[in-house]
Amino acid sequence: MTESLEPILVITGPTATGKTAAAIELARQLGGELVGADSVQVYRGFDIGSAKPSAAELEGVPHHLIDVFDPDQEVDAVAYADLADLAIREIGDRGRLPIVVGGTGLWIRALVRGLVDVPAVDPEIRTRLEAAATKDGAATLHARLAEVDPMSAEAIHPNDALRIVRALEVYEQTGTPLGRLRAEHALGQPRYRAVLIVLDMSHERHGTVIEARAKQMLEAGWVDEVRSLRARWGDEIRPFGSVGYREILDHVRDGVPVDETLRRIRKSTRVYARRQRTWFKTEPGVSWRSERAELCEQTSVDRIAEELKL
Repeated sequence: MTESLEPILVITGPTATGKTAAAIELARQLGGELVGADSVQVYRGFDIGSAKPSAAELEGVPHHLIDVFDPDQEVDAVAYADLADLAIREIGDRGRLPIVVGGTGLWIRALVRGLVDVPAVDPEIRTRLEAAATKDGAATLHARLAEVDPMSAEAIHPNDALRIVRALEVYEQTGTPLGRLRAEHALGQPRYRAVLIVLDMSHERHGTVIEARAKQMLEAGWVDEVRSLRARWGDEIRPFGSVGYREILDHVRDGVPVDETLRRIRKSTRVYARRQRTWFKTEPGVSWRSERAELCEQTSVDRIAEELKL
C-alpha cells in the first residue's frame, strides 16, 4: 500500500525552468529540505554552469546531494539512489518533508521506482561496441540505436558513448529495447509515496530564458571556472561532457569564439530540454505545471499537502 510509504515531493522538468527556485519556495511553505537530483551539481567545483544554488539563494533551506563528489569520480543511478535514500530517511526522522529537485530523469526514476532488471554485461559485446564507438564515433552508434531503440536514442545525447553502448548491449543481449524495458518498469510498484511535478514553459519563452541564463553564466565567470577545473582535473572528467560545459571546454581548449560558443550552448540546451520532455512524458502519475509561479500559489501548495497527506 502506497499509504505506508515515506512521502516525498519531486520537482523536475527540463533545464532552465526554475526548478530549484520553486523547490526552495515550497520548502519554506511546507517545512521541507531539498535533495538534489542533478548529475552535474553533485560534483564539487561545477557551480556556475550547473546553476548550483548559492547559500544566499537557499537562505537556510538545507540542500543535500550537491558538492558530494570530486569530478574524477563516477556516479551512477544506483549510487545516487542509495545516497538519496539515506538523505530522505534522515530528513523524515527530523519531521521534515524531503523535496527532490533536479532534471536527471534516470536518477529520479531509480529513486522513486528502482531500476529495471537487466542482464549482467556480456564483456565481448561491450568490448566490441566500445571499439566501434572509438573507431566510428559515438554519433554513428547513436544512429544505430535510433533504429532499434528510438525511446533510448531520444533520451541520450549523440555524444554520450557510455550510455549509447549500454543501451545497445542490452538490446543485443535481450532482443528488447532498453527504452521499452524502462517504460514497462516505470509502471511497477513505487518505493515512495511521491508527488511528481514537472515544471515547463512555452518553447518561445524557454528559448529566451535559456539565452539569458547562458549570458549570465558567462558574465559570472563560467570560462574561468572551466579553466580552473581543467588545470586541476584535465579534459576527460565526466562532467565536462555535460551540456554547456563541453562547449565552454571547446572555447578554452580549442579557441572557439565566444559568440559561436554561446550559439552552441543555446542549441545543445534546447536539444537537451527536448530529450528531458520526452523522458518525463513516459513517467506515470506526473502532475504538470506550466510555470513556477503557478506551482507556488497557495492553492497548489494546499493540493500538494493534501496529496502527500501532510
